[in-house]
Amino acid sequence: MSNKGEASTPLLAARNLVKAHGRTQALRGASVELHAGEILAVTGASGSGKSTLLHCLAGLVRPDQGSVAYAGLCLDQLPEKRLSELRRSDFGVVFQFGQLIPELTAADNVALPLMLAGAARTEARARAGEWLERFGVRGQEELRPGEMSGGQAQRVALARALVTDPKVVFADEPTGALDSLASEQVMTALVHTARESGTAVLLITHDAQVAAYADREVRLSDGTLAPLEVAA
Repeated sequence: MSNKGEASTPLLAARNLVKAHGRTQALRGASVELHAGEILAVTGASGSGKSTLLHCLAGLVRPDQGSVAYAGLCLDQLPEKRLSELRRSDFGVVFQFGQLIPELTAADNVALPLMLAGAARTEARARAGEWLERFGVRGQEELRPGEMSGGQAQRVALARALVTDPKVVFADEPTGALDSLASEQVMTALVHTARESGTAVLLITHDAQVAAYADREVRLSDGTLAPLEVAA
């Protein structure tokens, strides 16, 4: 479980985020906090601004107004090079369709973040194998994304997001393209691994069953966050 005693010192905090895409106002003053080791679900209907919120929190886009603080750093003020470094070391991102590199095997997809950080390929692939085993896809190392089921590919994507031991994993509708059984397997693997490693998870979902895996739930509607709810 998350460390509720440290609620006064969030690991990641957004304040009054405003973000527009052309004439569409995606965020209208959204504020949220994520604590170390916590799993937080952000729910809401399609088009409510959930993915935009995640992109701002992960430093993938800059808000038009407001601020994002991570471990004492103001992400919205950091240069792109520093943001890229954080995304390689402290952040892991999982998207709805995994976004694995189709030309690479499962092992090389997972090993890629380590190699980009300077690890030797042999060492990186060995560590990738350990993470594939943790997510129940050991033996699939040499398969390419097109040869995997949706559930297998998404567990490979989770392994890739966690292989660098990030402090925060941003999961954007990670089960949206999966059937109910595969969704349960992916969420069980994600939650178990996050608990084991103490990783915080920001989970974007429209599915109440997926949100139930979280410690807390906030709802995004028309670009603003509703009061916090304790997940059942």
